[in-house]
Amino acid sequence: MTLSDLLARERRAERRRLRQAATCAALVAAASILLLGLSGWFITAAAIAGAGGIAVAQAFNFMLPSAGIRLLAIVRTGARYGERLAGHAAAFGALARLRPALFRAIAAAPPDRALALGRGEATARLIGDVDAIELRFVRLSGPWGVGAAIVSGTALILLAGWAAALATLTCLGGALSLGLLLAHRLEAQGRRVQRATGLLREEVAMLAEAAAELRCYGLEDRAAARIDAAGDILAAAHIAQAGVAVRIELLHAATIGLASALALTLATATGAGAPIAALAALAAAMTIDAAAPVLRALAERGRLREAETRLEDIFAAAAPLPVAPLQTPDPTLTIDGGTVSPGDRIALTGVSGIGKTTLVEMLLGLRPIARGRAMLDGIDIADLAPATLRATFAWAPQDAALIAGTIRDNLMLADPAADDARLWSALADAALDDVVRALPQGFDTWLDDDGARLSGGERRRLSLARAYVAHASWLLLDEPGEGLDAATLARVVARLGARIARTGQGLILVSHRPALLALCTRRLAIRQAGAR
Repeated sequence: MTLSDLLARERRAERRRLRQAATCAALVAAASILLLGLSGWFITAAAIAGAGGIAVAQAFNFMLPSAGIRLLAIVRTGARYGERLAGHAAAFGALARLRPALFRAIAAAPPDRALALGRGEATARLIGDVDAIELRFVRLSGPWGVGAAIVSGTALILLAGWAAALATLTCLGGALSLGLLLAHRLEAQGRRVQRATGLLREEVAMLAEAAAELRCYGLEDRAAARIDAAGDILAAAHIAQAGVAVRIELLHAATIGLASALALTLATATGAGAPIAALAALAAAMTIDAAAPVLRALAERGRLREAETRLEDIFAAAAPLPVAPLQTPDPTLTIDGGTVSPGDRIALTGVSGIGKTTLVEMLLGLRPIARGRAMLDGIDIADLAPATLRATFAWAPQDAALIAGTIRDNLMLADPAADDARLWSALADAALDDVVRALPQGFDTWLDDDGARLSGGERRRLSLARAYVAHASWLLLDEPGEGLDAATLARVVARLGARIARTGQGLILVSHRPALLALCTRRLAIRQAGAR
């Protein structure tokens, strides 16, 4: 599904609220024009009546026009509130569904594309670019307001003659046309804002991840300079974008003045009285003023289009998922022509950098894999769906990535249906159960980003326990002994050996630790160099 398709679907889903917003926008425009036109007529007529003497003033009907003015003011205020409420409710409802859809698109993108998307850039897409789409929904009611303004404004101005009405409509058409031309010529300024926002988010996220190293080597000033540079780029882009907005605001203000002056002049020239001429001038001004939301949307068009382009790139990159199923629950694995039977314990060997970790990530579908390099039950892994690979392999990566959440949250990523007994069993097999039991909240102990409250060895063992929670035929363990002291490593090795003997799981191991390698019955040399 493309972004355009998704946005169209969301417009259909929110059509009730969008209709409410459009109706309220039309009421705001019509009430504003009638209110100001009636007020202008009333004030002018009252002044003339007062100048005509006591008899004329007493004969003048003050009550009915003033009641109409109060009614129109109430309608305008209520409708403006209703428009904002309904428009933002529609936008928030759509965005709440758009962000998960975008995340799914990132996950479905080719592995090299998805993995290359940094945390800051992903945040910019999920937050900044999606927020820009909010303008599309909030301002969908704008054209309805313009339409209502044309109808109500023309009806009032026609009281002063067709020439004044035609002049007003001509001014409105000219303002919209010039605004569209300006938006087209200056679109690049808005695009720069959106790109610069993403760049700043990426810089901040990247440098925040390396905060400890930056402090260790005294590079805080250099990091701050990089963030300042990205901030300066964003500030310059915002200033340029503000220039676009100012030009369109000036166009809007000048058109209001021109339309009002023309309506007043033409109404007077056709012999309309002063009250009707005042009504026409003010109605013309409010008719042009109703175009403000549309003109402001044009000023933001560059930002919106850049956000849509950036999001469309992600949706366009989403790869169709393969669907070939496996025929057996414990498949036979073939790697580089070598057959690995269910329950086998294999060590991947080769010099550092030859691609052992890369091969593991290929087996998981995290990286593209050459056809024919690995198979499950004779089916090429490239043809297997991610869900099939996840059910086949349980992975403990070389870099033990943890989420900000509780210990339970991190373990249940492997299986949201796992009960406490299975979680404790996994922790025991990873030699981490005693540590968790000693914590005041146990499973519910909160871990900061990347498990910062745990030591490096504890994070690695929690990642190992997470792999144990999954029901999978094969364990893919990438350097599970790194960061562990000799005594802890011995316990991890002993419990891993007992686990695979108990469960019958197969083991594919990447490690340089002799104690871990001793668990394996076979070694498989990697024949092809990789990225890592």
